[in-house]
Amino acid sequence: MTIRVLIADDQMMVRQGFTVLLNAEPGIEVVGQAVDGLDALEKAAELAPDVVLMDIRMPRLGGIDATRRLTEVPGSAVRVLVLTTFDLDEYVYEALRSGASGFLLKDASAAELAQAVRVVAAGDALLAPNITKRLIAEFSRVSAGPRAPSRERVADLTERETEVLSLIAQGLSNAEIAVRLVVAEQTVKTHVSRILVKLGLRDRTQAAVFAYESGLVRPAGY
Repeated sequence: MTIRVLIADDQMMVRQGFTVLLNAEPGIEVVGQAVDGLDALEKAAELAPDVVLMDIRMPRLGGIDATRRLTEVPGSAVRVLVLTTFDLDEYVYEALRSGASGFLLKDASAAELAQAVRVVAAGDALLAPNITKRLIAEFSRVSAGPRAPSRERVADLTERETEVLSLIAQGLSNAEIAVRLVVAEQTVKTHVSRILVKLGLRDRTQAAVFAYESGLVRPAGY
C-alpha cells in the first residue's frame, strides 16, 4: 500500500524539497502541503494522510497544538512526524507528549526521511531510538518527578508487560526484546499490543514517554 504524506511547514523550500524527495521513493506519495497548523488540520481532514510531517514553529497554529488536535480525533489513525532543526529542542518533547510518533531533523538525508516515514506509518518501532531516548531522558531529568496518574496506570500491567514496556523505553525493537526475554517475537508483539490498549497509547513512542513519566524507567545516572 502507498503511504500518503502531508507536509506542514511554513517554509516553501522545505515543503517542496521534501515533496520531491518523498515522491521519488517507491510506496510513498505526498498528497498535499500545508503552510501552518490550521491549514494542516484542514488538509488532513480533506486528504486523510497516513503520515503528517509537522514543523513545530508555524504561524496561526503551531505544530504542537496541531499535533494534539490531529491525534485526539476519535478513530484517527494518522501519525505525526515532527520536523525540527535541533534534536534537543524542548518543544520536540512537548510534541511527543501531545501525540507525535517521532521526530526528524530537517537536514536528514533522503534515505533517512523515507525510512522515518515508513517506520512511523508502520507504528511498530521508535524513530531513531538513540536520539529519541536521549531526548526523553533529558527532559525527564528536569521534570517534577513521576506523575501519580501514570504510576497508577502501570499497576494495570502484568509483570511481563511491565518488563516489555521498560525495554521499549530503552529503545529495543521487538526482535531485540524477544532475544532479551528468550521468547518468540510474535509473543512480544502481543505484549506490546496489550500494553498500548491497557494504557490507551497510540504507539511505541508514546509508550516510551509514558515509561519515563511514570518513573518506570529512569535516565542513566539518575
